[in-house]
Amino acid sequence: MISGMPTSSTPLPSALGRPAIRAFEAAGFRTLGDLEGTSEQVLLDLHGVGPRAIKILREQGVSLRS
Repeated sequence: MISGMPTSSTPLPSALGRPAIRAFEAAGFRTLGDLEGTSEQVLLDLHGVGPRAIKILREQGVSLRS
């Protein structure tokens, strides 16, 4: 594993906030690894997910498509 890269089993960070976590889980994203390679716009289209959540994911090492 490359340092700073999330593993497939790394849980969603609580810093995301409950609305974003609920939105990710409802869409089938339960770990940071599940989010890898997902389009940023797809995530932003989820109710409860905003720019702050995207920033937190990037800080956690999640690689998102623009």
